[in-house]
Amino acid sequence: METTSPHYRHTKIIATLGPATQTRERLTALTLAGVDLFRLNMAHGSVQWVAEIVALIREISAEVEREVAVMIDVKGPEIRTGDLPEPVVLTPGDQIHLFTTNATAPAPTDVLSVSVNYPDLPSDVAVGSTILVDSGLMRLKVLNKDATSVRCQVMTAGTLGSRRHINLPGVEVNLPSLTEKDEADLIAGIDAGIDFVALSFVRKADDIFALRKFLDDRGSPARIIAKIEEQSGVRNMDEIIRAADAIMVARGDLGIEIDYHCLPLVQTQLVQACQDQGKPVIIATHLLESMIQSPIPTRAEISDVSNAVREQADAVMLSGETTTGAYPLESVEVLKNIIQSIEPSVSSDLNSRIKLIEPKEKMLRSTARLAQDLGDSGIVVFTRSGFLAYVLGALRPRGVPIFAFTDNESIFRQLLLPWGVEPFLIDFSADPEETIQDAFERLKEKGWCVPGSWLVVITNALANDKVIDTTQIRQVE
Repeated sequence: METTSPHYRHTKIIATLGPATQTRERLTALTLAGVDLFRLNMAHGSVQWVAEIVALIREISAEVEREVAVMIDVKGPEIRTGDLPEPVVLTPGDQIHLFTTNATAPAPTDVLSVSVNYPDLPSDVAVGSTILVDSGLMRLKVLNKDATSVRCQVMTAGTLGSRRHINLPGVEVNLPSLTEKDEADLIAGIDAGIDFVALSFVRKADDIFALRKFLDDRGSPARIIAKIEEQSGVRNMDEIIRAADAIMVARGDLGIEIDYHCLPLVQTQLVQACQDQGKPVIIATHLLESMIQSPIPTRAEISDVSNAVREQADAVMLSGETTTGAYPLESVEVLKNIIQSIEPSVSSDLNSRIKLIEPKEKMLRSTARLAQDLGDSGIVVFTRSGFLAYVLGALRPRGVPIFAFTDNESIFRQLLLPWGVEPFLIDFSADPEETIQDAFERLKEKGWCVPGSWLVVITNALANDKVIDTTQIRQVE
């Protein structure tokens, strides 16, 4: 089923900003190329940068008349090794002494000693368990431990530098969900008017509740994206999805934390769990990793992105490809080309997993079916909270654009994330019919429909002084 516009795509595109893309020229090009959401990775960002880059994004959006949402991705708690005078080459069989920063005993002199910033490391790991260092490149086996240190044997060769990331597979670490840096970054993001916050290493719903309170206390309407990147997050996925506004399948750390051959299964499980609850889901990390250096993707990367589109993820995200890569614009074009080739082959069956409870939600399912049956149609919905548009996106009416009109600027940008939703910012009139006609005019101006097009409209109507929900079939004049 074809849509009115040949350029319409359901799957959204997220690009992470960095040295390769943060100039005015590159930001303008990415905005015009169709990026829906910019990600600010605060693992490499400063408070000052947040203020400057968000202001520049908003300025460019106004110039080119195309809004892009902004997500701030806070670094979250990390376990890292300490500083070393110079990198150390480790070979299998070598031993290494990891000591916590609160250790008082002198370090042994017979093996390499390295500090770790996590005081609970000795109590959290068992003898015989595995510690992964530097994104899993080096594997250590725990030989013995005491209250403040752990002695390990090197299992895989590697070069250990300063401040390398540590993963403890299967361990629910006792770290706060927000660090001091995260809080400072969030305040800068709130002041700049960010639309989404991505929370790293989410382990349980309480992590989301803590962030929600932080945002609420400061009057921020930003929506929360929970990053699933460790085993406890996978175990608690249902409660996390319920608490969050959206989920990111962060396949970098997740691929280290779980057996690599299980990663596709966990990705599918997370996508389906989000579709059960009607929450947006983002597939992230290594989608087009080779395009950091190459102008074309590998065949395997094309298949990986195609799989995310077939699974009907709401969005696909670029990281290194657009932060430091040599071909950021080409990477976006590759995503667009794959999406536009694969989407028409995806089943047009509605999402049967979602649990619709309220009568109005069930009305939306009927609306989606009606728009599909009409063919070459679209759904027009008016929303002040974004709820109706998010549910319509979750229903996955393939082939049908969801035109969501709102008078709330924050909601407008937050509607740039869900699958299939094309948002518009307009003033609502006291007369519903006037608002509908204003919406039709905007759609005609933007080339989304032409006179004679049939659209399904969800709106309120007065009946004997009562406001009722209606589904209308309207022909654009």
